[in-house]
Amino acid sequence: MALKIGQQAPAWSGINQHGEHIKSSKFLGKKVILFFYPKASTPGCTVEACNFRDHYADLAEKGFEVVGVSADSVKRQLNFASKQELNYNLIADEEKSIILAFEAWGWKKFMGKEYEGIYRHTYVIDVFRTQPSL
Repeated sequence: MALKIGQQAPAWSGINQHGEHIKSSKFLGKKVILFFYPKASTPGCTVEACNFRDHYADLAEKGFEVVGVSADSVKRQLNFASKQELNYNLIADEEKSIILAFEAWGWKKFMGKEYEGIYRHTYVIDVFRTQPSL
């Protein structure tokens, strides 16, 4: 079950592909596209990430920041961002704190097999107005 339209976005904090600490409070007063993807460098995730890369200038012109989140390590995120020339933050959420806060984790089914994993969710957060500090 995903967050609902109009619901306040949870505060979050994580490490990006460059090892920098990124907090949601950094985006106060901005619009954010926060997308969750299952695994860096897989075909579907690559298409999704490159689509944001290819449209980043248009999104930025409209006042949006783009942030991708997966449970991959910082090193894997850096390799993915470098190889695909991604021009935005990728958060390495290995402990799944952001993923769980945004309800992007749960049971999935592939080829008849059930397993737990990351849902491919995208949230458009109109404006971070106030957030508790982390």
